[in-house]
Amino acid sequence: MEIRKICTFIEEVLVEGGKAAGKPVTAIVVAAVLKNPWAGRGFVENLRPDILAIAPKVGAELTQRLIALMPPAEIESYGKAAAVGINGEIEHASALIHTLRFGNLFRDAVGGTTYLEFCNTRNAPGALLSLPMMHKSENGRRSHFLTANFQIADAPGADEVLVAIGAANGGRVHARIADRFQDIAEMEAENGSLR
Repeated sequence: MEIRKICTFIEEVLVEGGKAAGKPVTAIVVAAVLKNPWAGRGFVENLRPDILAIAPKVGAELTQRLIALMPPAEIESYGKAAAVGINGEIEHASALIHTLRFGNLFRDAVGGTTYLEFCNTRNAPGALLSLPMMHKSENGRRSHFLTANFQIADAPGADEVLVAIGAANGGRVHARIADRFQDIAEMEAENGSLR
């Protein structure tokens, strides 16, 4: 595993829609930029050996850094993202974050029970990246459907992968839409079932 850099982004929302937040919401993203282990090797059929060698180490490093900034008990929302450079496949980005050996480290550390919301893409250096989040234990709680946007001026390079995790200590500041569970109950009452 060859990590070139680790970047941390912190955003604190104090006002939204011209109205002060009752409680400011802080979101943190920690991202690692590493050499793509599959770049330059042509089509690699079996990605598993490198997944097993790299994903747990990256997951542990990012998790340790994030929870040093936001204690697990404060975390309500979480997610993950990966972007591969233009010489790689989207599968290379997916490979490093879509394994329990990566995600479970973060989920377990913060007491989460839902899957980590995710995004995997291909991007040029400096592109705006989105890291979606959801509530760590209630997957239908729409107030916690958040997106942290960030960018790294020189990453991902053509032969690199950018891997990130994110967390927030709340949901959207002035959330005003119904939860998924409320929609389900209302639609069942109206129609007798969901279609």
